[in-house]
Amino acid sequence: MSAPDGFEDDLLHAMTRTGEGFGPNGPAGLAAGGLARGRRRWRRRSAAAAVGGAAALALVGTGAVYLTDGSPAASRPAPAASGAPDSGSGAASAPPTPGSSPSTSAGPGPGAGVSGDEVLAAFRALLPKGRVSEAEGSGTDAGDRPGGGGSPGAALVLDDGRGGARITISLARLAEDDPRRTEAGCPDKKYVQYDACTESVLPDGGRLTVFQGYEYPDRRVATKRWFASLVGKDGRLIELSEWNAPAEKDSPVSRPTPPLGPEQLKAVVVDTAWDRVVTALAEPVPVRPGGPGKEYTQEEILAITAKLLPAGLKQTETGGQPGFADFVVNDGKGKSLVQLNVQDWSRDPSGGGIFGGAETLPDGTRVVVRKRPGKLVMWTVDTLRPDGLRVVVSAFNGGSQVTAGTRSAPALTIEQLRTIALAPQWKLKK
Repeated sequence: MSAPDGFEDDLLHAMTRTGEGFGPNGPAGLAAGGLARGRRRWRRRSAAAAVGGAAALALVGTGAVYLTDGSPAASRPAPAASGAPDSGSGAASAPPTPGSSPSTSAGPGPGAGVSGDEVLAAFRALLPKGRVSEAEGSGTDAGDRPGGGGSPGAALVLDDGRGGARITISLARLAEDDPRRTEAGCPDKKYVQYDACTESVLPDGGRLTVFQGYEYPDRRVATKRWFASLVGKDGRLIELSEWNAPAEKDSPVSRPTPPLGPEQLKAVVVDTAWDRVVTALAEPVPVRPGGPGKEYTQEEILAITAKLLPAGLKQTETGGQPGFADFVVNDGKGKSLVQLNVQDWSRDPSGGGIFGGAETLPDGTRVVVRKRPGKLVMWTVDTLRPDGLRVVVSAFNGGSQVTAGTRSAPALTIEQLRTIALAPQWKLKK
C-alpha cells in the first residue's frame, strides 16, 4: 500500500533537515553537546526524530539518523576530498596562545574546573583581532552551563572589518568505545554538498577534519559553514565552526567567506590552550556498557544486497555504517541511489505505529510501500518481520539525496525492492 503524499513530503523534508546537521555544534552550553535542537551535527544525535507522525529508527553511533524510510542524515565518512587552499578571507593568522604547541594529549582527569569565562577568554585569544559581540561561554562544571547540560564551549560574533561572522567551539571527552573516535571524517557527497573537505592524522595520532561547505546541504541559501573537528588519541573532541553571517540561520550573509581559513581552523583546535579544559572534564561513560550490539555491518549489508540485485547492476559509490548501507547503480539510464536499513526492532514489535494498515504476508511480515513523486523521486519498501527484524530499502531517481533526480524513476522497481527487503538472507542477529 502507498502512504499519503503528505507523509512522503514530511519524510523528505526531515531527511534534508537531518542532513543539515553536519557540522559542529552551535552556541556554547546550548548547542555544544546539548543535542536538543532539530539540526545537529552528523555524529552527535541522540534523540529520535518523528517523521510524518511515525517514530524514527535508532540513532546509531556516529549519528546517522535512521528515519522511517531508512535514510541517514549523513552516512559514514567518505574518502577525503582534496583540500582547498585558504580562500583569501583576509583574516589574520591565529596568534600565539598560552600553549602554542599542538597537542591532543591531556593528563588524567578530571582536574580543577574551568569556568565559562575562562573558556571564552581562551577562545578569544586564539581568534583574529576584531569587534566581538554576543559572546558567551560555558565551563566544565554542570553548574556553569545552562540547565546543567551540554559541554564546555564558547560562541561569539567576530567582525574583523569584513563583516560579522558567527564562530563557535565545543569540547568533550569520548569514551574508549565511542564510535566518534574512529568514524570522524568527511561526509558522503551523496548526502552533503561541499566545496572542500580534508582528513588527516596528526603526528600524535589525533584525527583532524577540516570542512568547507554550506549551512544547508542543498545550498538553498548562500550561508557558508566551515569547521574543524579534532578527535584526539586521549579522547578529546574539539569542534570549531564558523559562518559567513552573524548567525547560523535566518541572517543575511555579511561577507563572502567565514573569517578563518583551513590552516587557522586547524591551529585553533590543536592548540594546547584546550589541554586544561579537556583534563577538567569528567571521565566519559562507555557508550555500550553491555558490549557491542549485534548489528549487520555495512560490508555485510552490501555483500547480501549485491547477490539480490537484478542482473547487470553493480554497486558503486558504496557507503554506510553499522545497520545501514548505501550504493549507486546505473542501468544505462543514469545513476540511482539505493539505501538499506537492517535493524533489530524486537523491543517494539508493533513498529511504533509505522505499520498501521500495512500489508500482512502469510508469515506475519508487514510491508508498507511508499512512492514519493517530484523532482527527487523516492520509492521505499519498509518491512517488519514477526521476530522484530526491520529491513527498509529505498531507491531514488538520481545518484544523490541532495540534488534533483536525473532520470524519470529509480533503477529498481517496487517489486525488485520488495525482493531485496523480503529476502530470506536477512536474519535477526541474536
